[in-house]
Amino acid sequence: MTAEPVVFSQPVSMTSPSRFFNRELSWLAFNRRVLEESMNTRYPLLERLRFLAISGSNLDEFFMVRVAGILAQIYAGVTARSDDGMTPQEQLDAINESVAELRQKQDEYFLVLKKELEKEGIFLISRDQLSKQDTKALKEVFEESVFPVLTPIALDPAHPFPWLANLSHSLIFSMKDKEGTERKAIIPLPAGLPRFIRLNKKPARFIALEDVVLQFIGTIFPNFKIKHFGLFSIVRNSLLQVDERAEDLVRQFETALAEQKRGDVIALVMNQDMPQELASYLTHKLDVESFGVVRRNGIIGTRSLSALITSDRKDLLFKPYKARHAERVRDFKGDHFAAIRKKDMVIHHPYESFEVVVKFLRQAAKDPDVVSIKQTLYRTNKNSPIVKALIDAAQAGKDVTAVVELRARFDEEANIKWAKDMEKAGVHVVFGLMNYKTHAKISLVTRRENGKMKSYAHFGTGNYHEITANLYTDLSFFTCDKDLCSDAALVFNYLTGYAQPDNLKKLSIAPINLRDKLLKLIDKEIEYAKKGKPANIWAKMNSLLDDKLIDALYRASQAGVKITLVVRGICALRPGIPGFSDNIKVKSIIGRFLEHARIVCFGAGNKLPSPKAKVFISSADWMQRNTIHRVETLVPIENETVHEQIMGQIMQGNIKDEALSWVLHPDMTYTRVSESPQAFSCHQFFMTHPSLSGRGSAKLRDIVARQKKAVRKEEREPAKPLAPMKTEEAAPPKTPKKTPVKKQKKIVRKSLTQAKKEN
Repeated sequence: MTAEPVVFSQPVSMTSPSRFFNRELSWLAFNRRVLEESMNTRYPLLERLRFLAISGSNLDEFFMVRVAGILAQIYAGVTARSDDGMTPQEQLDAINESVAELRQKQDEYFLVLKKELEKEGIFLISRDQLSKQDTKALKEVFEESVFPVLTPIALDPAHPFPWLANLSHSLIFSMKDKEGTERKAIIPLPAGLPRFIRLNKKPARFIALEDVVLQFIGTIFPNFKIKHFGLFSIVRNSLLQVDERAEDLVRQFETALAEQKRGDVIALVMNQDMPQELASYLTHKLDVESFGVVRRNGIIGTRSLSALITSDRKDLLFKPYKARHAERVRDFKGDHFAAIRKKDMVIHHPYESFEVVVKFLRQAAKDPDVVSIKQTLYRTNKNSPIVKALIDAAQAGKDVTAVVELRARFDEEANIKWAKDMEKAGVHVVFGLMNYKTHAKISLVTRRENGKMKSYAHFGTGNYHEITANLYTDLSFFTCDKDLCSDAALVFNYLTGYAQPDNLKKLSIAPINLRDKLLKLIDKEIEYAKKGKPANIWAKMNSLLDDKLIDALYRASQAGVKITLVVRGICALRPGIPGFSDNIKVKSIIGRFLEHARIVCFGAGNKLPSPKAKVFISSADWMQRNTIHRVETLVPIENETVHEQIMGQIMQGNIKDEALSWVLHPDMTYTRVSESPQAFSCHQFFMTHPSLSGRGSAKLRDIVARQKKAVRKEEREPAKPLAPMKTEEAAPPKTPKKTPVKKQKKIVRKSLTQAKKEN
């Protein structure tokens, strides 16, 4: 299905702010697409619930960082306009309007999903739906496992309002004592307890922690009469303030992280029924601006709905996917160096296992011929096998250098810990450049071979993170190309010393020449178009914000260059404006896996796809923060098979996708491309077809038909319409008689124990 054209009536030119769309509003449009996947009936029900929870988590982080940044500008009196012509206050007003609509949709969709879950035997019940047996089973467990953890706090002149953690939930009460004196109190809900407590296995019945506390509130406040109560959550400013000129950067970050946890409250979210007296009291005590005070009809803390995704209902989840292993490495009996010497190779995650990256470094750590390992680390996971391999290598006497980026948002504490662990083991830990984040993903291994030193490099589009590699689509490129390895060594010297790499042979890096390289390649396509030759650009990224690159794409479009962009998230470029950007098409892919790879293909006088095209992978999105303020890589792909896989299979698959794609219109609205059950899904295609690297040169067009036959059974069924927005209350579910109280207590205890393990 082709989306209907949208007319853009605003005047636009190469100098008018209207040629750009606002960054924050574009991000909110992305999160709306994520939310809409919760209504996508082609997905299993619990996966749809997961999309709803993700939209809530995304929105919380948006307030913690982006809204906090705009507020800081407003408080500082900044009136400068953004590229799209909006002042900070105008942006905040537009954000509030868009967020209000988004939250309303979250609440509506929650009610829809709640009804559908009940049909599948999964219930989220309220206090008034508890049976006598439920209450009996809960009471004993509450007294032994919940009550001791709760801390009721009086609110009076002798008890100042307590500090509450970011994203925490709390109950507030107005009550009277025996003498009739009115009191206020608060009960923060501990993060170590589950947000939802399970009551039964079949049907699966859950109750929110706050409802359990309210059910037994007499135990907590004996001799008091509760007058009013309400549930609320807070979101704090999470921007880090670090003096990067400090001699001890680690200590500065540790101090900043401690202060960050006490950041100002920028959003107060409460239930719709919160009495105004208590709402006003909280607003005053938390010092929240009126725009940040929100009442919700749905669940407070949409992000917490992921706790309802139970592993015992596999029929309501995506079928487990087992990543393929790199066949060529297996052909060489696990010898990564031999496989790379044979030919460059690219690994497409998560369809191909990230284990190949881990084992590459493990082999390097154990190999007696390996002399040195150099590694960048932006984000990695708990108990990281990458970090362990570096530690093992250092303890084995190899020269190991790790460039650790402390400024990886929300991962700062973890990175400090890894840095200290590695330093203790003898790894040379460097924190990169003072004014630039190190976002490049590079491993460089040097070993003795036949009396000489030979290097092997890994360049990635994603982080060295074993967990997210199962969820994010990324590329791992392995090579022993002499020039690329030499360039990688120069980049490490740049990061660890003062040696700016002015003589790079193949690699382009930000902030030095990456953007200039892209601009030259775009200009070259313009030249081809003016000469009447085919002129094409394909690019895939997470975000497109860089004004110079956007203007270059506009110029290319006006010159006749055909441009197709796959931009998952933020996009400030307006495509499809007649005479201005009508040769530019933009789409966004949202699906089971998070699109994360960065790829760009230039036709070089040929129609794409072409074996003569110039193909690159990158760690950088097309944003000023990447092209100007970070160290990033742009890696040329020259090996024929790898070139064909990235351009002819991965990029073509993304461009051909209909099932997961949204098309962007000039007015910055998005339309789903197709709801047909026969629509081509690039995720399903990559899950069912081996990559080309090391497997010949099968063309995508020859196997698309086969992919359609392989699509899952549920995707062959007619697409269902969105569920009706019914909000009437369901009849209270009956507790199964076959579940004895003793067994029910066991289920409740297990629910509490499991949550503690996860926390």
